[in-house]
Amino acid sequence: MPEGRLVELPGRGITFVREIAGPVDAPTLLLLHGWTANSAVNWFATYAPLAEHFNVIAMDHRGHGYGLRTWRPFQLEDCADDAIALLDELGLDQIIPVGYSMGGPVAQLIWRRHRERVSGLVLCATASKFREHRAEGLLTAAVAAVSGTLRVTPDTALDRLFDRFISPRYEHTPLGQWALEQQKLNDFHTIVEAGHAVASFDSRDWVHEIGVPTSIVSTTDDTTVQPERQALLADSIAGTEIFTVAGPHDVCATNPNAFVPPLVDACLAVSRRIRAR
Repeated sequence: MPEGRLVELPGRGITFVREIAGPVDAPTLLLLHGWTANSAVNWFATYAPLAEHFNVIAMDHRGHGYGLRTWRPFQLEDCADDAIALLDELGLDQIIPVGYSMGGPVAQLIWRRHRERVSGLVLCATASKFREHRAEGLLTAAVAAVSGTLRVTPDTALDRLFDRFISPRYEHTPLGQWALEQQKLNDFHTIVEAGHAVASFDSRDWVHEIGVPTSIVSTTDDTTVQPERQALLADSIAGTEIFTVAGPHDVCATNPNAFVPPLVDACLAVSRRIRAR
């Protein structure tokens, strides 16, 4: 896994990017991680396999990992614009956004807000809308109410919350403890706001307009983003190719042997369709 470096985005702040070069004249993938993850946890197993065919860059979203820190409330639109600002700094024109879970809405918004920069899309374990029922809406409202309080909560109190509610979720294995250490890099205030932003996301009014080659990587045992919602996203984008992974929502980290081959195939399928155009 490339170690990565800090990059200043003028007028926005300092973000973090990992880069690995692929073959000469290969397309460039922009890897966009999921909620509470970062460019390490979400993608650690994918860099080398993808770099056999593509140039690969990955960034930490705001408040995640070493990503940009700001007192602005978290918005997915800002993450999309951060990505374009990063491309400008790296001198990149067009890319293929590869979005996982929360990275899926970011990828969709990059296309919507900066269409000239997107040649294709790969959307993994994600949806056009993440909540449907009243109970889910009430949960989202509760998260929104709490997020403002957390911004003025002392860090020591947040540390206690982390140790009580988050740390026990991680297994006492080398992978589990490494993932826990990565989780501690996150800004807890921003993470809560990001969860609210994801739960409120809804692209159903415009996602059907996407006209670039698109692949969907569907996680068939997913209880976080149900396969039915992933299927609705695929049905909304004309010509989408679907690649399935038999695994849960965190399969990218817990079983990369199952996740990586379909991901590579999905990216290659988009690349072939781009060249055919």
